[in-house]
Amino acid sequence: MRIVIVGEDVGQAGAFEQALADFGLDWQAQWLADPAQALNLPADAVIDVFVAGMQAGPLPGPVLLAQLAALYPQAVRVLLLEDRDAALLQGLDCAHRLLSRPLRAEELIEAVESVADLRQMLDGDELKQAIGRIGSLPPPPRLYLELTRLLRDPDASNAAIAQTLSQDPAIVAKVLRLCNSAYFSGGRETTDIRAAVTRLGHQALLRLVLASETFHAPQFGGGVDRAAMQDRALRTSRLARRLLAGPSAELAATAGLLAEVGRLLPGVAAQEGDAGPHYAEAGAYLLGLWGLPMPIVEGVAYHHRPARLRSTGFWVAGAVHVAAALVAGTPVDEAYLRSVGMIDRLPQWRDMVEPPAQEAA
Repeated sequence: MRIVIVGEDVGQAGAFEQALADFGLDWQAQWLADPAQALNLPADAVIDVFVAGMQAGPLPGPVLLAQLAALYPQAVRVLLLEDRDAALLQGLDCAHRLLSRPLRAEELIEAVESVADLRQMLDGDELKQAIGRIGSLPPPPRLYLELTRLLRDPDASNAAIAQTLSQDPAIVAKVLRLCNSAYFSGGRETTDIRAAVTRLGHQALLRLVLASETFHAPQFGGGVDRAAMQDRALRTSRLARRLLAGPSAELAATAGLLAEVGRLLPGVAAQEGDAGPHYAEAGAYLLGLWGLPMPIVEGVAYHHRPARLRSTGFWVAGAVHVAAALVAGTPVDEAYLRSVGMIDRLPQWRDMVEPPAQEAA
């Protein structure tokens, strides 16, 4: 396997390659200081993995990875983030995985293998045949994707966001309703959509729009209690967000919101052992078709069995697993939590679970 690492300290190369050898891997790592070198590799070069930081030399890392995606669509793309890096959204469209800087061999190995496993799972014949039997799939969440692009513009104002939301009066009504709920209002009524945007915050607003567009497509989800499903989704999202720190919290919140979206598709299994593909994998396949970021797709696909990820730590799929299980009252995989050193946190997490909306009212 050939790895190209762009714009990182070449002084790490010796230790990094020794770590790969210690894992028994014959991966070849090429360190390039200039992003132009990566873009000018021979046309017939076989590259398996690209790694870049948020700033790869003179070029922003997300821009570089997006250009490399067009040249090498099969390569796994990894974006390195500083611990305090707030520019997470810039990297989600271009990267399969987000890792912390400095680059560590064991974390890169886990990332590459998990993406490969996910691709193999979602490319399975049973899943593709089941999805293929559906006449048409739920359409991509148009307003959510439009807002996501808008929020990546650092100059986007709350007025512009409110104007975009106003395209859909039903969404406006839901935003105002949520903003005036006990969870957000603090006893202060809001009737202006621009003020609601400010109060909710951009990420909570995005998830509300996503939930509204996803769970209310009238032609899908026959026999599913949509109100109960959306209530679980919102509570899972809020809990998953609290289980991770930093930028990963927002990934976990969105993946938690969408953990059950596969239940809206006909012919999927509600649990392990049932006929048909599992709803988690079917949902992840749908999100992949919509173009949602890989960490969210991965979190949804593995949330029901996070131990399948050869992970060195507790990340999105683990957080969503815990949150979804606690909200639904199903067993938590305690063996998995022991393996990632988080079992002692479980009692605290249980105390964080919100009651269903009907009980809280």
